[in-house]
Amino acid sequence: MHRDSALALVHEYTSNEALRRHMYAVEIAMRAMAERAGEDPDRWGLVGLVHDFDYERFPNPAHSATDEHPAHGVRLLAERGLPQDMQEAILGHARYTGVARTTPMARALFAVDELCGFLVACALVRPSKSLADLEVSSVKKKLKDKAFARGVSREDVFQGAEELGLPLEELIQFVLVALRPLEKEFGLGPTDAA
Repeated sequence: MHRDSALALVHEYTSNEALRRHMYAVEIAMRAMAERAGEDPDRWGLVGLVHDFDYERFPNPAHSATDEHPAHGVRLLAERGLPQDMQEAILGHARYTGVARTTPMARALFAVDELCGFLVACALVRPSKSLADLEVSSVKKKLKDKAFARGVSREDVFQGAEELGLPLEELIQFVLVALRPLEKEFGLGPTDAA
């Protein structure tokens, strides 16, 4: 599977622009994580891009390990030739599947998924609507506010940093630096009209 076919799949299955943008952000973060780990950014980026492609159609409110998101999507990706390690990384990003995160790729996806969503939420409440002026200290303060971005699992954010063996502050800073230059790709930053 190549990026063009993966992107077509994302667009076929996901009409929600916010969810598409989330996948774009996770793709960018995963590419940066791959470079940091000395791995292939195209492979890791592809995992980030398609990790939630089936979520809109198969949301899985019951948290079934074998039905709906992400199991349904992974079966479809397997039919299209996605390698086993990439399938396992996608399954592992949902704690309820019970799939262990045994590879650096899987641990990275788990670590950046919820964090990307949280960083975007933090940027959207700033006057700039940008990551450019978002500081790590502000992100950590917002993490403590349970009413802010309720859908983001703080436990996953903290556990993701722990599984990578990084201090939370370092992970936040790394992902911020990775996302900032490309934030327009997922709907942040000043508009041209501003």
